[in-house]
Amino acid sequence: MHLMKRPLDAVHGPIASADPGWRPTPGTQVTDRIQLGDFLRRRRESLRPEDLGLAPGTRRRTPGLRRDEVAAMASMSTAYYESLEQARGPQPSVAILGSIATALRLTPDERRHLYLLAGHAPPMPAEPPDYVDPGLSYTLDAVAATTPALISDDLSNVLAQNRLNVALFGTFADRPGHEKNLTWHWFTSAHWRSVLRSASPQEEVATSLLYVADLRATVTQRGHDPAAAALVSDLRAASAEFAEMWDQHRVSTLHCSTKSVFHERVGRLDLDCVVLASPLSRQRLLLLQPVRGTETTDRLSRLQLSISGERSTRVI
Repeated sequence: MHLMKRPLDAVHGPIASADPGWRPTPGTQVTDRIQLGDFLRRRRESLRPEDLGLAPGTRRRTPGLRRDEVAAMASMSTAYYESLEQARGPQPSVAILGSIATALRLTPDERRHLYLLAGHAPPMPAEPPDYVDPGLSYTLDAVAATTPALISDDLSNVLAQNRLNVALFGTFADRPGHEKNLTWHWFTSAHWRSVLRSASPQEEVATSLLYVADLRATVTQRGHDPAAAALVSDLRAASAEFAEMWDQHRVSTLHCSTKSVFHERVGRLDLDCVVLASPLSRQRLLLLQPVRGTETTDRLSRLQLSISGERSTRVI
């Protein structure tokens, strides 16, 4: 007797070989198509018809919804949806994945997983204009007495600052337009670079490249939305340095090096920058921690005492 081998995680039914119509993004394997089919089937079987306003019926041979019910709710043919579950269909489009995710009542994490299995970048969640990530906001307040910090969105627009950050750099969060954007200030303001000094000219160039590479990655993740496109267009017009670096097409997530800040009240502050990204939003927390072995911790303490009489603990 001849036994046909099959992956342990394969969906029910025969598994087709690589299909010429399947064009996943780099890093997506044929096995991801198998996992995609398995994921769709298990999510479909986990739903109860009555939870979606469907009649339970008496002729269901398997748990959950039928394929034709999911296909109808996703506005596609049963044959097409079935081909996805059986790992033999073409690569689904972003629009089709959105319809399937809605039909299967997927959570945000499950939606992200679905897009990645299908070889697409997950769409970024939309956020209200005044939204500040609660977890990052809590941390911003928790470190307020010792650590200058701010919250920005993925385009580097400042959304909130604690008062040590405001004491060092002034208020950004309530400024209009690009005036609240850190990348904009880096490339258009000589004063900003004089305040946030790099250790060497080479490090200053490296910082510029990091800002550009991070913005390039963000623009792609956002799907070239109007806000991102406008920022890039305006930066190219305002800064020849930015335009030259943008054309290099470098991509990287934001991280920053040690900076020296000179404050009129307390003098030089040597600060390590730490970036914490939220898994639940597009936002990130930038912390400026004192460099060990320097007098920065004591000087920040003196700065904190000098502003302790101010009423507000943060600026949003």
